[in-house]
Amino acid sequence: MLRRPIEYGQYRAIRYTDRLAEAGAVASVGSKGDSYDNALAEALNSIFKAELVRNRGPWRGIEDLEIATVEYIDWFNHRRLHGELAMVPPVEFEHDHYRHNPAPATVEAALPTLH
Repeated sequence: MLRRPIEYGQYRAIRYTDRLAEAGAVASVGSKGDSYDNALAEALNSIFKAELVRNRGPWRGIEDLEIATVEYIDWFNHRRLHGELAMVPPVEFEHDHYRHNPAPATVEAALPTLH
């Protein structure tokens, strides 16, 4: 039986999977083509466009938009009150989380053991 050759995209996926296995890492469990595919990135991009790009434009040039983007990210992370995070900025919520849930010192300590 003749098989078609592996396409370049498939070759990259095989190498990526092999490299993850070598590193002991777990690939994303997301799936393609359903409502969860890139949902977080798309939601954040929509908020970014609504709150910054459309509301504060038009822009004179790319440099103006780049500076505004950096300012927006700083505001979003440090001062924007987030309804899903008990009305605190994301940085404050993250600091509080790690204050109450310290990260393990090593990767091995974070993984459940079978022994």
